[in-house]
Amino acid sequence: MIMTNETTNETASETTNEATNGEAEASEKVMTEEKWNELLKAVFHNGIVALKMSFSEVEGQVLNLDTYGPVFVYRVKDSANDDYYCGFFLRELAGRFQSGSSPEIWMASFFHELMKTKGGNSLPKPLPNEEEAKAVVDNVLVPMCIAAVREEFAPEQVHAGLAFNPEHGPVFEAGFPAITDGNNVCAIPLHLLLTHLQLNRDPSELLLQGLYKIREEHGME
Repeated sequence: MIMTNETTNETASETTNEATNGEAEASEKVMTEEKWNELLKAVFHNGIVALKMSFSEVEGQVLNLDTYGPVFVYRVKDSANDDYYCGFFLRELAGRFQSGSSPEIWMASFFHELMKTKGGNSLPKPLPNEEEAKAVVDNVLVPMCIAAVREEFAPEQVHAGLAFNPEHGPVFEAGFPAITDGNNVCAIPLHLLLTHLQLNRDPSELLLQGLYKIREEHGME
C-alpha cells in the first residue's frame, strides 16, 4: 500500500486548488474593487437566471468565507412551497458559466437531489466552536464519507479514514490498496469537506471524483 506523505501532499494540494484556487485572493490582486463587485454581481445574477429555468421562485445571497472567499447561496421552492438551500463557490460557478457546459442543469441537479427529502432543507447552523465542529466531523462527516466511497466501489477494497497532512493538516484519505505502483490515494482537507457539508453539498463527491481520477490514471476505467 503506497500511502506516503508525498502522495497525500500532491493529492490534497491538487484537490484544494481545484475547489478553491485561493478563490478570491488571486483575482483581488489584479482587479479593482469596482471590477470585483461587477464580477460578483454577474455571477450571482447568472446563478439566479440559471435556476429559474427549473424553478419558479429563486432567491440568493453572497457570503464571504475567510478561507474560500465569496460563496453564493441560493434558495428555491418546490411544488409544496418548501424551501431548499444550496451554496456554490465563486470559482466553480464562474467556470461553469464560462465553459457553457449546461450550468443550469448542473446547478438544478443539487436542488433536485435535496428535494428527494420532502419538507424542505435549510442550511445547517453555523458551527460556533471547534468542539461542535469536531462532533460533526466525527459523527456525521467521516461516517458519511466512509460509507459513500465503500459503497461506490464495492466489492473492491477501499482504504478510507482520517489522516494528517503536514501541509494541509487533518485530511480525509481514501485510496486503493490494490494499486501498488504510483499514486493510489486521494486526500482532502477536512475543513473543505466540512464547508461543503455546511453548504448542503455532498462532501463525498470530492472524494469520489479524486478516486475515479486515480482509477483513470491507472487504466482501471
